[in-house]
Amino acid sequence: MSDNKSQPINPELMDKIRQQFDFGPYPRVALEVDPKQFIDRLYTHNLTTAHYLRNQQVISSENRTILDVGCGTGFTSLILAEANPKAQVIGIDISPKSIELAQKRIEYHGKQDQCEFHVLSLEQLPQLPYEFDYINCDEVLYILPDQVAALNQLKAQLKPTGIIRANLHSYAQRFRIFQVQKMFNMMGFMDKEVDDTDIETVIDIMQSLKDNVIIKTSTWSEDYADESKRKELVIENYLFKGDKGYEVADIFNFLDQSDLEFISMINWRQWQLIDLFKEPDNLPLFLSLSLPEITIQEQLQLFEILQPIHRLLDFWCGHPGAGIEFLPVPEWSDQDWYNCLVHLHPQLNRTEVKDALNICCQNQQSFPVHSHLPIAGSQPISLEITLATCLFSQLLTAPQSLPILIEQWKRLHPVDLATLEPTSNEASFALMKKTLTALESCGYVMLERA
Repeated sequence: MSDNKSQPINPELMDKIRQQFDFGPYPRVALEVDPKQFIDRLYTHNLTTAHYLRNQQVISSENRTILDVGCGTGFTSLILAEANPKAQVIGIDISPKSIELAQKRIEYHGKQDQCEFHVLSLEQLPQLPYEFDYINCDEVLYILPDQVAALNQLKAQLKPTGIIRANLHSYAQRFRIFQVQKMFNMMGFMDKEVDDTDIETVIDIMQSLKDNVIIKTSTWSEDYADESKRKELVIENYLFKGDKGYEVADIFNFLDQSDLEFISMINWRQWQLIDLFKEPDNLPLFLSLSLPEITIQEQLQLFEILQPIHRLLDFWCGHPGAGIEFLPVPEWSDQDWYNCLVHLHPQLNRTEVKDALNICCQNQQSFPVHSHLPIAGSQPISLEITLATCLFSQLLTAPQSLPILIEQWKRLHPVDLATLEPTSNEASFALMKKTLTALESCGYVMLERA
């Protein structure tokens, strides 16, 4: 756990970290791997996702500039470019070997006009002639000696309405890994430049332990014995130089010190405190009275104590007061609904989704929305095929107003089968409201209130 004190940059440690990533560039994703198959990551890295969560507004990636800090071998940069096809992506890393691989990856996928890379440290960031709409600082902040200084450096390059994504390793979830690191530090592995012999030695030591030794049962997997995976796994876990663990309280402390505002956890649906209880609607009296009154920070801290499952404390933040206040969808009036604009999330607006919808139509099958945009923590939703056709046939073309969707539903479903009367505006409105509320809560559609 961090002591939250500002620390001077240790050139020796940073050089060891650079050597570490020159020896084992990260992530070790094959050059030819297509980013389109990582729909969940495309969803997270689409600028629309964070911006809508903060402002209940939908934005375009056109003319946006994105910074990928610690871009490594460029796979996340490629995903950022794929998710935001009209944006410019700038990647920086201290490892020349990683930048070399990132450039090859981008060229392989034909994104060289959209992406550029630089061998730069965070302190050298002002050398770039850019301000950024979005800064992705993934798997970097926790290895730096001063998180507040780092966040201040990112903030200085962030546009007034820009958003930063950053994360810290969880002390609670990763505690046993830190214990293994202590062991290998005692053995001298952390004081030298790692080579292939060290990797093999570490594997041999771990394999020599009895299977019921706690440190082995809680950190070891057979993936370490896989020659194609062991190098990356050992370097990123057992021999990770500069690795440190933090708690939720550290996030808010760092943001407070750097004058940044917390927006949300990245995978916020998996941080819902109420989901940890057997009967959320029938809590003990003390909890039913107290939980609604606690802050977001307190909710996250309680979740972390009760269910420390997240390796990363992964969050969005930005300049204070830059967000737009909005009315949550469940609190909208009927007039708000009639005046709203309905958008399909860009990661659902794909040819494959349209083709799948056509197949479901031909076979008269329900349409499983969740299978085309698997969002961690979201409830699986399948739509009856007529309802799916009503919504998606329109939204795959362009954003639509609610009255247009209601008229489309009445054309496709002209008769109320319960009464055999013509489908009414009132029933159509109720159905659209219920369906879109569910889809919006899961992230499949976005609703802009006029």
